[in-house]
Amino acid sequence: MNTQPTLLTERLALRPFTLADAPEVKRLAGDRAIADTTLNIPHPYEAGMAETWIGSHVPAYRAGHSVTFAVTLRSSGALVGAIGLTKNNVYRRGEMGYWIGKPFWGQDYCTEAARAMLDFGFGPWELNRIHAYHFVRNPASGRVMAKIGMQYEGLLRQHVIKWGQFEDLALYGILRSDR
Repeated sequence: MNTQPTLLTERLALRPFTLADAPEVKRLAGDRAIADTTLNIPHPYEAGMAETWIGSHVPAYRAGHSVTFAVTLRSSGALVGAIGLTKNNVYRRGEMGYWIGKPFWGQDYCTEAARAMLDFGFGPWELNRIHAYHFVRNPASGRVMAKIGMQYEGLLRQHVIKWGQFEDLALYGILRSDR
């Protein structure tokens, strides 16, 4: 698979990012509230970061390492957020990560996108397991994981540092056989 597909759900199109998305990525991901609830999004989100990030997607996909989708509304094409899956080929498992722009919180877009990502991971990528983490202080992300059938697997105490503070992570996972 050299060309990343587009995944369609009832309300969303999960498609490859393009450089034309960079200004909106910068606006949405640049919100401090988004950076605060994710491990890898910096704040401030500086000029050029979105372009660099988007530019990394095609090589990572072609190498079979990861896939990152722009989460967009089918009705208008508006960018809502991003969802990705990093693949471990040796163990046939993947790690899911996502962010949704603050104007779109509370509308179940993340849950809908995450279900599509599970279908992709267990379908074309033939994974056996998909897992995800969230900051314990961000229970909304854990609710998304539970809604898509992931099981709570444990707490990783002070597992990472975000902005100089140790953070606890909750781990959720789902197996192909769970579906």
